[in-house]
Amino acid sequence: MKIKLLSCSLVLASAAVLSGCSVPKNVAYFQDTETSAILAAANPQPITIKPDDKINIIVKTKDPAISDLFNLPVYSTRIGQQTGQSINGTGARIRSYSASGSEGIAYYTVDTEGNIDFPVLGKIHVEGMTRPELAGYIKGELAGRDLAKDPTVVVEFPATGVNILGEVMQPGRYDLNRDRINVIEAISLAGDMTISGQRQNVKVIREEEGKVKTYVLDLTNMEKSLASPGYYLQQNDIVYVEPNEKRKRETTVNGNNALSTSFWVSVGSLLMSAVTTIGVFVK
Repeated sequence: MKIKLLSCSLVLASAAVLSGCSVPKNVAYFQDTETSAILAAANPQPITIKPDDKINIIVKTKDPAISDLFNLPVYSTRIGQQTGQSINGTGARIRSYSASGSEGIAYYTVDTEGNIDFPVLGKIHVEGMTRPELAGYIKGELAGRDLAKDPTVVVEFPATGVNILGEVMQPGRYDLNRDRINVIEAISLAGDMTISGQRQNVKVIREEEGKVKTYVLDLTNMEKSLASPGYYLQQNDIVYVEPNEKRKRETTVNGNNALSTSFWVSVGSLLMSAVTTIGVFVK
């Protein structure tokens, strides 16, 4: 009788431990699609300028002297070094770092009202504009006022990015290298999800008009994901990949996990206590 009770206890205890090690489900993306499936994506909204954004604007004309009138000054720096930042007469912040070692980058910081102070043109309301829209506006103003002939205007976002956290291979902040990027592309920048990432509960946290909104995406379902406003990202979005239930069970109250020695010592102690208790009742 004692042996049977002891065997049953050990089996139940082992089952309780091993149940946390079951193979995770729903690890594949977009399980609802077939090879030939064609789904309509939500209308992707390009990144638009917001207060506190950094904007780099370069004006080029045939006359370098004319170009210099509309470009912020930059510092030269040696390869591998980064200088501090300063504020010029227009209020624009300038930082210099070496991409090629010989040229720095000057940028404007959009104020809280959505404006920048552009040389000669003065204050420009840029909030809500895309990069092409702002470039086209400045080009039109320069040509329309006879300030520059056939100017070329390039607008870049030198410090625009998203934050990717949770169960991904390399959490961190990643720069957006184009105007439209979706959550799958962003996660790939972070090295993809870990096997413990919960594909059905990926959160995109976004601040809009002074309010924080959270969009929950099920990346095992392409149709639902494409329809979500959070599928295409905006600057400063936070992408959080929640751990699945298996991963949550692997972490104990004291921070140990199922792969640590201390965890198995704790399990062994629990089993010994159970055996001792059962022995007392069997006697």
